[in-house]
Amino acid sequence: MSELKSGSNLEKVLKAGHFAFTGECGPPKGANVEHLKEKFSFLKGNVDAVNVTDNQTAVVRMSSWAASAMMVQSGLEPNYQMVCRDRNRLAMMSDILGAYSLGIRNMLCLSGDHQKFGNHPQSKNVYDIDSIQLIAMVKKMRDEGKFLNDEAIDVAPKMFIGAAANPFADPAEYRVIRMANKIEAGADFIQTQCIYNMEKFREFMKRAVDMGLHEKAYILAGVTPMKSVGMAKYMASSVPGMEVPESLIKRLQGAGKGKATEEGVKFAIEQIQEFKEMKGVAGVHLMAIEWEHKVPELAERAGMLPRPKVD
Repeated sequence: MSELKSGSNLEKVLKAGHFAFTGECGPPKGANVEHLKEKFSFLKGNVDAVNVTDNQTAVVRMSSWAASAMMVQSGLEPNYQMVCRDRNRLAMMSDILGAYSLGIRNMLCLSGDHQKFGNHPQSKNVYDIDSIQLIAMVKKMRDEGKFLNDEAIDVAPKMFIGAAANPFADPAEYRVIRMANKIEAGADFIQTQCIYNMEKFREFMKRAVDMGLHEKAYILAGVTPMKSVGMAKYMASSVPGMEVPESLIKRLQGAGKGKATEEGVKFAIEQIQEFKEMKGVAGVHLMAIEWEHKVPELAERAGMLPRPKVD
């Protein structure tokens, strides 16, 4: 393994005032390391950090910390995700120390999808602490060098702490307040759920800016390109907390046979261009679900290349 990095590249990019660009990679449903490395290869040099999901949708996959450690070895910066569903505080603190020792410098703290949505619905959830308490715990470990019981840590894990925000879940008026609570607990950056309803997101960001939240944490807007009319309809009807306007579905339908994918990409690029100009937005989080091979093209067409080099 190469020499461990002293700090987070994503943190340096944001602190230098650059518009950040992060990607995402789901670990395999098995131990297929070669396929994972192939997915990594499309992201290298095109994004500032890569989210590594933690048993997303409550489906068993390779552990996030193991996939993140492989990413470090491949010369990419991971954003290690941890959900509260599967571990108690003992296991969480242990994994945080382990991840940091393997060169992982960013961490996204999440609640996790309920196990009933996954492939082992009979499993027990843990939820010893929630996502806001997890954020506070990582901050305490980092800034105070202490475990939750106030015992000292010999080498503190200096993680750049992230959290998620969904601007569209009900009740809508509470979403900015929940994000504020996460920032208050210690989140350094926020990545939002994928955005399709631009009007609602503009209102969300206006409230966040009015509250000064963009000055306390870096807010990255979530983008997932639509691949088809079917995907748009499924997300509109079956994904909780997701808002897909009818106008977008009609736009994809109107693109003509075989052209909905390109229209979905065009919409994503238009979104990125608007986010670059939107007050309070510090970057974009691109979730190209199992579409990593399209990231270089998307990054190029959206004017996000080359990525800044920071020391």
